[in-house]
Amino acid sequence: MQLLKIPLNAGALSKKKDLEKAPDKIVEHLKDFHLSEKGVLPLFNIKEIKVDNNNLEQSHAVIYKEIEKISAYSILIGGDHSLTYPAFKAFVKNNPGSGIIVFDAHPDVQEKHDPPTHEDYLRVLIEEGIVDKNNVILVGTRNMSKEEKKFVDDNKIKNHSMKKISFDILREVADSIMSVARHWSKVYISVDIDVLDPAFAPGTGYQEPGGMTTRQLLYLIHRLKMLRNIGMADVVEVNPDKDLNEITSKTAAKIVVELG
Repeated sequence: MQLLKIPLNAGALSKKKDLEKAPDKIVEHLKDFHLSEKGVLPLFNIKEIKVDNNNLEQSHAVIYKEIEKISAYSILIGGDHSLTYPAFKAFVKNNPGSGIIVFDAHPDVQEKHDPPTHEDYLRVLIEEGIVDKNNVILVGTRNMSKEEKKFVDDNKIKNHSMKKISFDILREVADSIMSVARHWSKVYISVDIDVLDPAFAPGTGYQEPGGMTTRQLLYLIHRLKMLRNIGMADVVEVNPDKDLNEITSKTAAKIVVELG
């Protein structure tokens, strides 16, 4: 299985410092895990996409070109969340009719920047018609601006907020997500580490209280991995320099292993 390190920080605006260190740190912790919880050891072919953190547009173009070459299931390690814009764009070119499941504390549909950043990449994907708004599922949201809420509501984007998840049975949340995603041609899973509560993942730019536990996220990942149409995944927004005892990097490595 291909594992692509993408040390991008250019799309993180004011939160960019040290994000580029995450891929190496996460890969370093892969050795901490002997087997996945399914009892298998994913064998990763690790490569790095070279990006220029002084030129976001050029970096997005490089990412797009590299992802466009990929046909087999792969996992991307960021880096900031703007990498999902070129990655999904290339993914959907190869797999028309695909959808995206985003685990994130925020919906990332702020007013558009050019090129897209980690605050608005999903809005751009929708408004450019790269992804059908009906093929987007948000999971774990708990902080959004008034404008973002309006965009999510107006477009009727499926949103399993943390408030909703806390009242629902987690099994039913997984059932609901899977009942939609299984009808897409392919599924792209994007995991922003800030979907987790800061108690479990402090090493990120935006620490949002009231998030998922690591076990809740792993349960949902294990359920989604049962789908036959999973095509690609990414894990983003880990910042090693904001971490505590490397727990966030270790957790991200665990997520990669379970996605593998």
